[in-house]
Amino acid sequence: MRSVTEGGLRQAEAACRFNITPKTVAKWVKRFRVEGVDGLRDRSSRPRSLPSQTALATCGVIEALRRQRHTGKQIAAETGVSPATVSRILRRLGLNRIRDLEPAEPVRRYERAAPGEMIHIDIKKTRSFRQDRPPHDQRSDRAEQ
Repeated sequence: MRSVTEGGLRQAEAACRFNITPKTVAKWVKRFRVEGVDGLRDRSSRPRSLPSQTALATCGVIEALRRQRHTGKQIAAETGVSPATVSRILRRLGLNRIRDLEPAEPVRRYERAAPGEMIHIDIKKTRSFRQDRPPHDQRSDRAEQ
């Protein structure tokens, strides 16, 4: 910027040299003249104000309807706000999932006095295996029927 402001380098030449647009060079030169080197530091691109932001009263109504377990589409229909806006507001409030409305139940754990006190064994009765007869799929007498 010093070469443009003090060195006599034209803005178009500086733009070509640094591979940026002349409009950007003009913007940076203006900032440098007004604020100095601090004016060239990175700035946030976030807007300072949002004039079309959803009203706090509407956000309150959306939250109240959600706590009554309404879906996002139902809330949008009742409030006249788009479903995308309702979804964004609910996500910001942490209510975008129905399960987030109620705290999770604590895990039920069983504590016993002695280890192995609740051992359960399944027992299945099976037919007795006779050595003199082969299994049914290997018997030849079924094929004869």
